[in-house]
Order: sequence, then C-alpha cells, then structure tokens
Amino acid sequence: MTLGEVCLLTNQVTRLAGFYKWLLHVENDSDDEVHQTILAQETMLTIYNDGEDHGLHSSNITLAFTAENVDQEYERLLEKGVEICEKPVSRPWGARNMSFYDPDGNLVYIRSFPK
Repeated sequence: MTLGEVCLLTNQVTRLAGFYKWLLHVENDSDDEVHQTILAQETMLTIYNDGEDHGLHSSNITLAFTAENVDQEYERLLEKGVEICEKPVSRPWGARNMSFYDPDGNLVYIRSFPK
C-alpha cells in the first residue's frame, strides 16, 4: 500500500494552487477554482474547495519537500516575501532544512541532504 494523495482544503484554490505551482516549479494548465492537482506522481498533492469555511489557520498537518539545495529555495522564498519560520539549519542526522508558512498558514518544510 502507498499513500495516494495529500489534499489541502481551502476556500481560495487558485491562490493556494498558484503558490504551490510556483514553489514546486510545475504548471498544471488549470485555473479551476474548486480543485487542482499539483503533483501527480506516486503521491498526489491536490488543492480543493469542499464548500466548507476554511479560515486561514494552521492545522494539524505539515508538508515536507526534498530539494537539491535548501539554501537556494530559502532565497527564492525570501524574494517572494514568504513568512519564514526557521532559516536553513544543518541537523545532526545530516539533513539541512528550513520551514515557512504557505498562504493559508500551513507549515511547510524544505530539506536537502548535502553530499
């Protein structure tokens, strides 16, 4: 069994999907205001408006992405004006990671594994 999908519920699909398309360097050719698939690999990332009121607040979920160079991603996020929680830091187990909030207030990590 594999994890099939992570779905972020929001009332502003195009705004949140636009952020993740920018972050992940992907284009899905969609401006759908209800549902967008951002990643469609083994585990999908989708943004969905289920019709319920989802205020901008942090929930009980975090997302983590692996990048080639977390420091380069940090600079991209700063240029975009993204709220950074923790600047890139090297961890004892070998990862280098940082964290920030997406436009809906979800906590996101980016990590890299320097050689």
